[in-house]
Amino acid sequence: MHIERPKQTPSQSFQKKMKATMSESSELKSSKTKPGVNRGLSILDFILRLAAIVGTLGSAIAMGTTNQTLPFVTQFIQFRAEYNDIPMFTFFVVANAIVSGYLVLSLPFSIFHILRNRAHGTRVLLVFLDGGMMALLTSGASAAAAIVYLAHKGNAKTNWLAVCQQFNSFCERISGSLIGSFAAIILFLVMIFLSGVALSHRRR
Repeated sequence: MHIERPKQTPSQSFQKKMKATMSESSELKSSKTKPGVNRGLSILDFILRLAAIVGTLGSAIAMGTTNQTLPFVTQFIQFRAEYNDIPMFTFFVVANAIVSGYLVLSLPFSIFHILRNRAHGTRVLLVFLDGGMMALLTSGASAAAAIVYLAHKGNAKTNWLAVCQQFNSFCERISGSLIGSFAAIILFLVMIFLSGVALSHRRR
């Protein structure tokens, strides 16, 4: 018994050909778009790293060069405040210096990602390293911020005096040094997010 298949009309065959060409063109467009998107993300990552270097290095320098001597001094007593009088401020300077050095060393990887936008291993490595550096920076900035708050407000229960009433210049500099550090933390969050987006584009 012979069963004849219905013959396709010219319009039906034309529609099938059009669907096939449209699917092929969409695949080509998507394959071309992904590398371009990854390259744009890599360029943005490079710019953010430069901005984070400025923030962390500026914070370390601002805190590390902070000191103030009160004008009323005697022959035997001198009232002077320096950042290394408080261990949390020293930790803040060290943490920002370490993170700043790491960011400088990570710039070649960021440039490599611009040139080779399909790189996978180095992106994963940077995500883990960025997360560790962000944790270090957050701990240093948070510890310093707590001491700055006590310096401004004081604490009557622990007999911690508000020293900023006397050391105005000192407190202004240590407060300003926190801005760059917390800004760098936000930049780290954005960089980790961009790396995740670039990795997700590569998997598709």
